[in-house]
Amino acid sequence: MSDLNRRDALKMLGLMAAAPTFSVACSSEDVQRAREQQAEQAPTRPAPQDYDRQLLTDHEFETVRVLTDWIIPADDRSGSATDAGVPEFIDHILTDEALPDRQEQQAAFRGGLAWIDYTCLDRHGTPFVECTEAQQQGLLDDIAWPEAAAPEMQPGVEFFNSLRDLTASGFFSSKMGMEDLQYQGNQFVAEWTGCPDEVLRHIGLETA
Repeated sequence: MSDLNRRDALKMLGLMAAAPTFSVACSSEDVQRAREQQAEQAPTRPAPQDYDRQLLTDHEFETVRVLTDWIIPADDRSGSATDAGVPEFIDHILTDEALPDRQEQQAAFRGGLAWIDYTCLDRHGTPFVECTEAQQQGLLDDIAWPEAAAPEMQPGVEFFNSLRDLTASGFFSSKMGMEDLQYQGNQFVAEWTGCPDEVLRHIGLETA
């Protein structure tokens, strides 16, 4: 490990020590409020690549970009989490003044990012974003399945569970996520004819 990485590792240890847990919890109300605030700022908000971060450093933000794209990658249906502005959403929601225990949640999130980098430095001598895809996937495989994770991986499990929730909340509350869900809003139904036969068959029920 280089001298620079040793200094970085000490900073990471400080971030990790400042957080009693790496679990972050934002309610549906927090998500809704964050999206409404972002919508109000839309006419003057800069493009995602010019987003003025309130909490995350350049390195932390890039780490979030890579992590969230592992969780929701681009496919033939829609773009990735980063394409939907999820990293910006996460930075925004964690700096919302109405977020309960805001400073503790910020410490938890940044401590979780530090744990990811510290673990990669220990395994591969390089932070997460500089690891190969195989190395990144190897770490994520160790923390993405709570019941199968080793005890020493539990801090990472806590963080990744929280990040996965935040990523899904950010993506599926975005315009891209709504389109991915093919959500059309409340639709007027003139006559209720019951659940379609094909849906009943799909869930293993027979029509009466």
